[in-house]
Amino acid sequence: MDNKLKPLREQIDAIDAQILELLNQRARVAQQVGHVKAETNAPVFRPERETQVLRQLADRNPGPLASGDVQTIFREVMSSCRALERRVIVAYLGPAGTFSEQAVYQQFGHAVEGLPCASIDEVFRAAEAGTADFGVVPVENSSEGAINRTLDLMLQTTLSISGELSIAVHHSLMSKTGSMDGVTRICAHSQALAQCQAWLNQNYPNIERHAVASNGEAARIASEDPTAAAIAGEIAGQRYALGVVKAHIQDDPHNRTRFAVVGRMQPSPCGRDQTSLVLAVPNRAGAVYQLLAPLAVHGVSMTRFESRPARMGTWEYYFYVDIEGHQQDAKVATALGELKQNAAFFKLLGSYPLSL
Repeated sequence: MDNKLKPLREQIDAIDAQILELLNQRARVAQQVGHVKAETNAPVFRPERETQVLRQLADRNPGPLASGDVQTIFREVMSSCRALERRVIVAYLGPAGTFSEQAVYQQFGHAVEGLPCASIDEVFRAAEAGTADFGVVPVENSSEGAINRTLDLMLQTTLSISGELSIAVHHSLMSKTGSMDGVTRICAHSQALAQCQAWLNQNYPNIERHAVASNGEAARIASEDPTAAAIAGEIAGQRYALGVVKAHIQDDPHNRTRFAVVGRMQPSPCGRDQTSLVLAVPNRAGAVYQLLAPLAVHGVSMTRFESRPARMGTWEYYFYVDIEGHQQDAKVATALGELKQNAAFFKLLGSYPLSL
């Protein structure tokens, strides 16, 4: 077998040497790009450009590597090259080990500086103050619906949405010892407790459930307190050296959470974009129908419609709407112009590339 493997290994070594040289060649060109950007104070991270690159790679991929794996590899390549210009700082709901941290690395690659924050409010404040270049915040869960605090802050913030992504959410019950002996409470974010409610009712109906700021915080608590168990993801368990009592306890096996990237930049069109906005209408019959009519008239598809009780002004609800296309697209721009004229309240949250 060694005689057969030796020439194949030699081929791999030679190919690896070529890959290494090409990676550094790419990095040197990326440094030149950075110098040009510095002259005009252009942003280091351009989500529309990186999305275009990843989509082109998937389209050109002949295999046998899966296109998703190719995109993962090149996302890290772009992240490392981007860091040669400047390391991007990204705020997220902490502490370390949360699904929000996982979303940061899925969007930006690992060559960034993560800034864990104690709350979603703090994520927005960090990006607004310039402490972070971007913030990553949860928007909605496929099982439990919208993250209301995020929607409220979207209404108030001066930031724009510059990207979105969706990640699979797999919850595990974990403790310091890997068993439930002596455990008197189960800690998790309120959304995670809701997403695992049926399983918890069946298996541990008499143990107290304690909502905390994040699943990462729950894992940290469990790592220090043997009477506490945590519901969290695999990354949090590894980070805090917890033992798994039971994996994948979420009630919906297809559970996913959608995240938004917020910041100061406004991406240009990339060809497959989405636009988010907030609307309100006077409280009269047919007002919502009349408001949204321009979308149908101009052939703009609405992909999301979420209502949220108003906490200020004279209207009963705000409506959070996602539509296909970029605000610079002709038909989208026309439809938005008419929406703005008809709405009692109108706020454009941003146009950004659709997630891969």
